[in-house]
Amino acid sequence: MSTAKAATQNACQLCTPLGACLAYRGIEKCVPFLHGSQGCATYIRRYMISHYKEPVDIASSNFSEDTAVFGGSRNLKIGLQNVTKQYKPEVIGLATTCLSETIGDDAGMILKEYLSEFKNGSPLPVMIHASTPSYMGSHIDGFHAAVRSTVKTLAEEGPSGKHVNVFPNMVSPSDLRYLKDVFEAFKCEMVMLPDYSQTLDGGPWGEYHRIPKGGTPASALKKTGQAKVSLEFGATLQSEKSAAGYLEEAFGVASYKMGLPIGIKASDEFYAFLEKVTQTPLPEKFADERRRLVDSYADGHKYVFEKRAVVYGEEDLVVAMAGFLREIGIIPVLCASGGKSGFLKQRLEEIIPDLDELGMSVRDGIDFMDISDDCKALNPDLLIGNSKGFSISRKQHIPLVRIGFPIHDRFGGQRLHHLGYRGTQELFDRIVNTILEKRQSDSPIGYTYM
Repeated sequence: MSTAKAATQNACQLCTPLGACLAYRGIEKCVPFLHGSQGCATYIRRYMISHYKEPVDIASSNFSEDTAVFGGSRNLKIGLQNVTKQYKPEVIGLATTCLSETIGDDAGMILKEYLSEFKNGSPLPVMIHASTPSYMGSHIDGFHAAVRSTVKTLAEEGPSGKHVNVFPNMVSPSDLRYLKDVFEAFKCEMVMLPDYSQTLDGGPWGEYHRIPKGGTPASALKKTGQAKVSLEFGATLQSEKSAAGYLEEAFGVASYKMGLPIGIKASDEFYAFLEKVTQTPLPEKFADERRRLVDSYADGHKYVFEKRAVVYGEEDLVVAMAGFLREIGIIPVLCASGGKSGFLKQRLEEIIPDLDELGMSVRDGIDFMDISDDCKALNPDLLIGNSKGFSISRKQHIPLVRIGFPIHDRFGGQRLHHLGYRGTQELFDRIVNTILEKRQSDSPIGYTYM
């Protein structure tokens, strides 16, 4: 619908190392470290703090003009020494930026040199390195790169255990807590990476903590090579880029991949997986959640049926939301993402076979200028995505249902729940109420009974 243009205008994605820093915050006693300029760390901290409402420290090798010309090896080694001394981390998660990648710094080699030079001193943190230039991906690519690099660094071979590896994708702290509750109810041991459910959504502090409590310990991550199976959420994530794919190839750990469990059908698949792995029937409290969700679908059907929505965000979230929207009778007339996996439309066609007949448009590598132009032509009833779509919502008077990351113009983004029957219930209620609010505010009468 839009014409070709020379440059991206307001990208429908964030920078690659941001995703890596988020993943590293899900490892216990880990400090995220950027090999690049201080501005990159400041940008990422700003986005994460505005969404999670928690302090976020991100170290930097602090490139200058000289560093950009002669290389950042010295800066990186000094920075690692300072962080180790000041923070006393057990893990340092290194992510590269556009600048360090462009000048050709080999961060992996520099880390080996550093470990060799200081191996006779005090115990050193575990060093994890992910290559994350923003010109070769988005924040979700950086997220997955960091998760894969973590298991490549830490996983160890050993006798097969009874635990399940869980790679939950880039979901909210509330979703992570829900997943832990589900596994506990099934009495199934899990190792989840990342787990920032506490580090990015914790309680108040009496005094400042340089490294917040929480996260998955490195000792637990060593066991990922000995798991019974890996469960990985990600419809468009390919095995060569995934942690589960690496563990299957390197250690023979079986991999089970599914989309994000949003909606009844997708959640049914998730719980069926757990029933099979644990040989345990679905606990009654989740059966109750499912029954309430089915009942609410019936109650709210008259409000949502044949409404038209534009959905945008990370590809895996868009796929999951599109499947859920069709389940409740909404037509996702545009499914948009800044990601470029090449699998977005294929995965959508798998869950929505009549995609073309419904007149749905699928666009990857898109920016918000394109989305804005498409919205003018499509005239949707709803926008569903993160806060970056608010300008479209405001200008075109289309209500916005906020999901995913970042949400920095509303409070509680870190506590929004998306997954499972309970998360789907919360999403459904919010969507129905957004539609009702629009009807109510547009009414010349302003009636109070809907």
